[in-house]
Parts: sequence; structure tokens; C-alpha cells
Amino acid sequence: MSGASIHVKRILILVHRWLGVIVCLPFLCWFSSGIVLMYCDYPTVSDGDRFIHEPILDASRIHISPSEAYARLKSETALDSVRLVTFNGRPLYRFRSGASESMVYADNGELQGEIPADMARRIASHWTSLPINAANSEVINEPDQWTVSGAFRPLRPLLKFSWPNGEQVYVSQVTGEVVQYTTRSSRLGAYFGAIPHWLYFTRLRKHAQAWSRFVIWLAGAATGTAVIGVLIGIWTYLTPRSHVHAGKASGIPYYGTKRWHVIFGLGFGVIACSWAFSGMLSMDPFPRLQGTLDEDGARMDRALRGRPIRLPAFDAKLPQLALEEMAPETRIKELALTSFDGDPIYLAATARDETRIIPVHGEPTAQFEVKRIVEALRNASQPATLTDVRVVTRYEAYYIDRHRQLPLPVVFARLNDGRSSMYYVNLKTGRIVESYDSNSRWNRWLYHGLHSLDLPWLYEHRPAWDILVLFLMLGGATLSVTGVILAFRVLFHKPSY
Repeated sequence: MSGASIHVKRILILVHRWLGVIVCLPFLCWFSSGIVLMYCDYPTVSDGDRFIHEPILDASRIHISPSEAYARLKSETALDSVRLVTFNGRPLYRFRSGASESMVYADNGELQGEIPADMARRIASHWTSLPINAANSEVINEPDQWTVSGAFRPLRPLLKFSWPNGEQVYVSQVTGEVVQYTTRSSRLGAYFGAIPHWLYFTRLRKHAQAWSRFVIWLAGAATGTAVIGVLIGIWTYLTPRSHVHAGKASGIPYYGTKRWHVIFGLGFGVIACSWAFSGMLSMDPFPRLQGTLDEDGARMDRALRGRPIRLPAFDAKLPQLALEEMAPETRIKELALTSFDGDPIYLAATARDETRIIPVHGEPTAQFEVKRIVEALRNASQPATLTDVRVVTRYEAYYIDRHRQLPLPVVFARLNDGRSSMYYVNLKTGRIVESYDSNSRWNRWLYHGLHSLDLPWLYEHRPAWDILVLFLMLGGATLSVTGVILAFRVLFHKPSY
């Protein structure tokens, strides 16, 4: 090896050594917590959870029309969504515009303001089916570990109720809904999984911008460390040496922990690089990779609806009549007032992803006709045209879900709009559930593909996915353990080249 090559290698080793001191513990944390995160997610209240606990709508108690209820608010703000639900034992309209929500009871037109404590106690007790007098309560005005996301900001203040068995319920005093629910086991899983994996520590996470930058820079440093380590390992292994052992002119010249570190680095270093890099992408450091996914998806969704929500249009078929049109055994828990292709419709929800379409002018149906969705997409996409349209009945490369919660069937459509935009439209709701353009398709593979290994074949043949990911995680964790040992040696002893 030439003198220049030796000098370059020594510089790389020095950089790798001190970067390794910084990122060895985060690497070990990410790999070990990733194993837990495979099966224990961060606690959330999903739409499915909410539907389970929602009472059934009683048509006989609805006496106020949507337009009459909205008139009580004396507001002319454009509406983003309107839902009819049962709240506090009574039918209630929820009018949402932006981040604000107003509530009007559908039985007598009474307005519901901030949720009083006694009502919140009843809501929390109903959610857990536990006596409220056994719970401790407190007002949460600032983020805690389970409400640290910015999504909770417009929902505060929150009333938190804790039972001796470990169940905790957070009720928003703004909306009256249960916005967070945890148990002793879900919190334990998060402490060993999502929280260390995402660096979701309250003191850091509540400062969203600082948290984002910290994760990006740490993941970037980890990526650089892994890349340099792989290069050094390959260089070391392939470099000829005069002290040939057992007839070999190359190999690993180290012993003990350093030798194992090189072995595991050569075996799992590439996966450490890809996971650190793809983890960094989860924080959107390169906005262009996201493309115009959110903007185009929202624009197309609005175009599919055809026009803003017009409440007087629903006077032709009031909500109580829409509910009565359904079969008696159909247990409707929520009505969403919306439109499709300009026509007013009710979306009746019985459970998560279980809906019925009730047109104001027409008969109830389970899903939209494919040709109508295609025609609406064609009109909405102008001046671009559709180049590929098909019905998707099973998950595929760009429409996949390990938990199998994405709805099926959906209509797939590709446009010739210069970005080759792609949309997946739910046949049961007429809403876009996934969308991509030429940039966000890169993000799908560089982030989701590399980080979660969400490949259709692996998901369809489980436990193949579990076995592969566990093998890679354990290999990466072992590599990280040897890195931690070597890092302590760097800190407390003077290492040799």
C-alpha cells in the first residue's frame, strides 16, 4: 500500500472512530427498539377505536336539519367537513373549518361549548367501562409523553383520567372526544419501542423544529459513519499484507472485539447505512422527494367532490330519512355530509372502512360504480388525460399495508401530467387514499422500501417478513454492541491504528 493510501486510510479510521463514539449508542438504541416497534406501536386513538366506542345514531331523535343547525352558529365560513354523531347521548352535528370545530345538537339546536368536567368524566368512563370515582383526574395544558405531538395543540386543554389498572384516557375539552388512550402494556411497549426509536422524549419532541433537526443531523452522522465503516472494512479485507497467515494474502488482521466488529460490519454494515439514511428521510430533509403528494391529493379530492359542502342541498333528504332508508339491522354510527362529482351524498359509517353511500337523490349503495369514478377522475384531471386505469383488489408495490388496513378495492389511475401522477381512489367513499408523483415514488422506495422492507411478497408470505427483519435487526444490534465496546476503548484508552 502506498504512503498516500495509508494516510487516507488513517484519516478515514480517525473520522470513523470519533463519529462512532457519537452514534454507537443511537445505533444500538435504534436496532433494539426497532425489534419492539415491529409489534408494539405508539399508543393512538384510531378511527377504528372511535367507531367501536361510538353509540348508534337514533333517527327518531334528529329534529334539526343541517342547514338550520349551522345557522345557529351565525357563521359564513366555508366548511371542510360535517359529521352527524351521537354525543353525550344526543345526536350532534360537528362542523369543521380548518383547525376549528363547532358543535350543535341535532335534537333541539343547542350549541355545545367547552366540555365541562362532569361531561368529560362520563365520556372517559364510557370509553373504559370503569367507574369514574375510581379514577384520578388532572388538567393537561402542556405536552406530556402521550400528547407531545403538535396534533394535540388545538385540542387542549385535555382532561386526563387514570385508573388503578393502568388505563389512561385523555378527553379534549374543545371537542369532547377521547383523543388519547393508553394502557400499562401499551406504555411499556412504547418506552422500549417507539419512544427511543423516534427519539420521542418529551423535553425534546415538544420543540418540533429542534427535534426534527436533531434527528436529521444524528441520522446523517450515523449514515456517514456506517458508509465510512463499510469502506474501511472492505479496504482492510482486500489489502495484501506481507505477514500472510495460512497462505492468504488478505483478510481481517484484527483480533477480539475489533475483529468481530469488522466481520459484522462487512455482513450488516450496508443495512446499517440504508436504515440510518432511510430513517433520516422520515423527517423530510429533502422536500422535493415528497413531490406534490399532499397538495395534488387534496386538489384532486376537492375536484372529485365537485363543489364545496352546500348544506341546503341536504334538505331534499334529511339525515333522519337517510338513516331510515337503511336496513333495520344496519347499525349506523356516523353520517358524513359530503358530495361526489357535485352530487350531495351521505357517507354512513358502521365501522372502520365499513360504509354505505346514501345519495340525496337516489338509493343507498355499497360503493360507487367504477365508470363513474373514472369519469370523475377524467374531468378532475383536465387538461391532463388518463393513461392507465384499473381496479386494484389486492395490495401491490405502491399500495401496500402490513397491517392490512388500507381499503380494498380501489381504482388506480395514472395521468400524463408531466409528473406521471398516480392516484388510488376508494370505491366505497370516492376519496383518494394514496397518491404519488415522479418524486414521491422515489421517496416510497428510499424511505418505506428501505426502512420497513414493505415489499408485497414479504407481506403476503409472513412470517417471511418477520424472519428477515428480525435477522437483520439482530445482526445490526450485534454490530452496534461491538461498536459500543470499541467506543469506550477510544474514550478511556489510547487506541492504535
